Amino acid sequence: MEEIRELARKYALQNAYTHGGKAQSGSVVSKIFAERPDLKTKAREIVSIVNEVTTQVNSMSLEDQRHELEEKYPHLLEKKKEEKEIKTLPELPNLRGKVVTRFAPNPDGPLHLGNSRAAIISYEYAKMYKGDFILRFDDTDPKVKKPIKEAYGWIREDLKWLGISWTEEFAASSRFERYYDVAKDLIEKSYAYVDTCNKETFLDFSMKRISEPECLHRSSPKEKNLELWEQMLEGKFKEGEAVLRIKTDMDDPDPSQRDWVMFRVINTEENPHPLTGNKYTVFPTYNFATSVDDHDKGVTHVFRAKEHMSNSLKQKWVFNYLNWEFPIVMEFGRLKLEGFMMSKSKIKEILEKGVTRDDPRLSTLAGLRRRGILPDTIKEIIIEVGLKTSDATISFDNIAAINRKKLDKTAKRYMYIPKDKAKSMRISGMSGCITAKIPFNFSNPNEFREIKVCEGDEIILDSDDAREGRHLRLMDLCNVRVEGGNLVYESRTLEEGKAKDASIVQWVKSAESFPMILKKYNGNDEREERGFAESSISSLNVNDIIQFFRYGFVRIDEKKSDIMVAIFSHD
Repeated sequence: MEEIRELARKYALQNAYTHGGKAQSGSVVSKIFAERPDLKTKAREIVSIVNEVTTQVNSMSLEDQRHELEEKYPHLLEKKKEEKEIKTLPELPNLRGKVVTRFAPNPDGPLHLGNSRAAIISYEYAKMYKGDFILRFDDTDPKVKKPIKEAYGWIREDLKWLGISWTEEFAASSRFERYYDVAKDLIEKSYAYVDTCNKETFLDFSMKRISEPECLHRSSPKEKNLELWEQMLEGKFKEGEAVLRIKTDMDDPDPSQRDWVMFRVINTEENPHPLTGNKYTVFPTYNFATSVDDHDKGVTHVFRAKEHMSNSLKQKWVFNYLNWEFPIVMEFGRLKLEGFMMSKSKIKEILEKGVTRDDPRLSTLAGLRRRGILPDTIKEIIIEVGLKTSDATISFDNIAAINRKKLDKTAKRYMYIPKDKAKSMRISGMSGCITAKIPFNFSNPNEFREIKVCEGDEIILDSDDAREGRHLRLMDLCNVRVEGGNLVYESRTLEEGKAKDASIVQWVKSAESFPMILKKYNGNDEREERGFAESSISSLNVNDIIQFFRYGFVRIDEKKSDIMVAIFSHD
């Protein structure tokens, strides 16, 4: 019967680990009969043993199940398959030559999970069709959406972290002379005019409460509008005194579509641009600059949030007037991260108060990166959601599940005990010394560390594990009994520990322990936990992501000679 019990444990461990920690007795029985058909004559007896063993295995933590598989049945771990394949983006419609996409962030703040969606989708499509991907900084509003000089670098850094590279990079603020030329062309074709009315007067006209006033040069000859345009460029008008409008349908049901503004005057003495200073005072609006750049750079496909739908309608006026081919626009819904702030303007307000962009409480890419989230995890989430037009909300648990699956294969595992649960106990009854040989990851048993423990050494355990009378297996070391505040040595092998139902526990040798500070975040709350890790953790570097046994994944955030600071990622 011992042989059958061993078979049952082997397949119960495999089945439990494959299915999140809970084995199914029926599946275990099937595995046993597949290996040993001769045992079918003892089916009733075997089912009884399997039920008993499965109950024992299901009471173990997932980490303990995996560790026993690592030690005794490593070949079974290789049979664990991915639950599902990563989705790919759908094929593009209406292809017409080389695919060219672009990402046009406003450098007024850092990238977050939501606005990384356009970057990832645009880049992946360009890569899929061996086309070009352009990085365009939309920085033509130094007053309301004032660019931050450092943000240009932040965005480059975040994109590179995501594995995104670009064929060309430029800032819209470097192309003003080109914008001025196109504007002049539209005025000469009588498609644009200078408006020197105040906002209220234009609104009354657009709502047809009054006839066209003299200050609105919609019906003026092009020569007059060219003259006024030159005066704008020469600085003859102050901020708010003149704008350049494009002629559209004044009966459009959406008032914002009626003769929208292409250029306005901005006082750059008061609001200097971070790159051009006060060199220019006449600035293009988003829709005009975007139209010119998309045409000039040959952009074929634009991927944007559906909130930009009205912008597409505005931009078509420029393309149609100049006989340009409008790019294919594909829109998607908003992406929210549950429990995290996603508003770029609110994130900017927080940064202005001194919070750094990589604060782990933020939904910024830098914040997620510092929290130990992998770039491939972000990419998988974005591609999984794809081009859905409905809004999508992702929980941090979703992110953690994907991240865990990726880290599980590569992250090194270490032993750690929180200080508020630490119990130091002396080991006794050991003849001489024993050296534990502990692999860093089950996928590579040849990479390990050795920890030597001798009679009388102090061992730090979790107080929940160190209850009087319990039989414990100190991971990869030996089997002990908790007695009288000490750890009494009983035996060496895993099999001997199993015979006494010894729980596999992590431990830290007190004399070699390395102090840790672990930062944990929940919403806007931050708390620090102190603890003790095994000495081999001292070889780690900042940004390394590791796993603490039976605890979770952490990212090394700060390294000092006498202490290590890490940020808790997720379990």
